[in-house]
Amino acid sequence: MSVVVPAYNEGAEINDFLDRILESVKLPCEVLVVYDTPDDTTAPYVKEYARRDHRVRPLLNNRGRGPAAALRFGIKHVTADVTVVTMADGSDDPMQIDQLTRLVERGVVVAAASRYMRGGQQVGGPRIKGLISRAAGLSLHLVSRVGTHDPTNSFKAYSTEFIREVGIASDAGFELGIEMVAKAHRRGLPIAEIPTIWLDRSHGQSNFKVREWIPRYLRWYLAALGPHRAPLRAGYRVHPHAWETDRDERREGT
Repeated sequence: MSVVVPAYNEGAEINDFLDRILESVKLPCEVLVVYDTPDDTTAPYVKEYARRDHRVRPLLNNRGRGPAAALRFGIKHVTADVTVVTMADGSDDPMQIDQLTRLVERGVVVAAASRYMRGGQQVGGPRIKGLISRAAGLSLHLVSRVGTHDPTNSFKAYSTEFIREVGIASDAGFELGIEMVAKAHRRGLPIAEIPTIWLDRSHGQSNFKVREWIPRYLRWYLAALGPHRAPLRAGYRVHPHAWETDRDERREGT
């Protein structure tokens, strides 16, 4: 599988994060750590780590700043059939990456780590963000049966083929997770979940911007409320610049 990790000024903490990932994952993997600028404090540490372990790939994102751009850039460069997205702050449980990957290998297009299903838990984090996220997830599950109690969680595994088929329209924040759930649900494709325990980051500060990003999450929430196999309105289509794995680049091997 390919593990995509957007990173922002993680500094030396990225070493411990990568140690945990590579100790936990037993399946063949590559870990793509994406940062936005050459002077990001993550860069020198992840480059040094990559020299010691070739499973790690440092990627300088040159297609716009922010987590959404980093995720698009990282996913563009994956080489595996399964793409896993996880955060560099240590909030996600790396022991579950193999489980999520296996679900996709068995046929689901989105495998979610769920904080809000039975057995899951969220420990810490901003209260308002948590309440909004929980309300969105549980209401979508009850009303639309989207296949997960936690569509907003970024910690998910995807069929790489599915992502490349539907494209990525998200251009801010971490809305990719709910976007892919909405698109899979509207196409009647299988989504599965496992319970997870999410722990608030032990260092640094969260980059989640509630007021700025909530409207963008809301559009995908509304999209997911639609029936199976109903096309999304034009407003939900992929912007021409949003997905940049074009045929010429694939032929050139970039």
